[in-house]
Amino acid sequence: MSARDSIFKQLRGRAREQEMPPAWISRRDFGDPAGRFESALTAAKGEVVRAPSLAAALDALGELLRELNARTVVANAEPPLSGARLEQRWPELEWHIVGETAGDLRAFCARADVGLSGADAALAETGSIIVSSGPGRSRLATLLPPAHIALLSTSALTTDIFTWTAAREGGMPANVNIISGPSKSADIEVTLAIGVHGPGRFIVILYTD
Repeated sequence: MSARDSIFKQLRGRAREQEMPPAWISRRDFGDPAGRFESALTAAKGEVVRAPSLAAALDALGELLRELNARTVVANAEPPLSGARLEQRWPELEWHIVGETAGDLRAFCARADVGLSGADAALAETGSIIVSSGPGRSRLATLLPPAHIALLSTSALTTDIFTWTAAREGGMPANVNIISGPSKSADIEVTLAIGVHGPGRFIVILYTD
């Protein structure tokens, strides 16, 4: 047995089961989580559009697509988008629905005007949304187009990342992104630039469900 094998054998013999500490639940409380989320995201250069229902949120989405002069749109196939019949609602646009439309997703996202997604949750404290990987979901849809629009229900709002982590069930997905506004970067003189490494506009349509 080599010295290396001997060391590993000793280490394995001393290994002990480690119990992870319980998730910590924040004691923070916001009387108006939606208002706090909107103010925090706006401060981070993001935008929030409020809607009283999912139907109104889809109407607002249509208005935003027209405002952005969108021609090509990529959308994650996740709630609430998966049941919205996007291609039928706006047939004049060129669509790529992740996991459903044939073709090169990366190439489409690179030329898409807008990327659409849902969200697992929203953090009122920081104005952030949480998006994760999974079937019908692609990071490319939220990272490559110059504008990212997320549809989010008020029921997905939670206080902060600690409360969300404590409440979620099951194993973690392969990838989790926390998005807090549009892409931002600063040079050595701390001059803030928007949209350098990702979407220049990040818009959340927050609807009551």
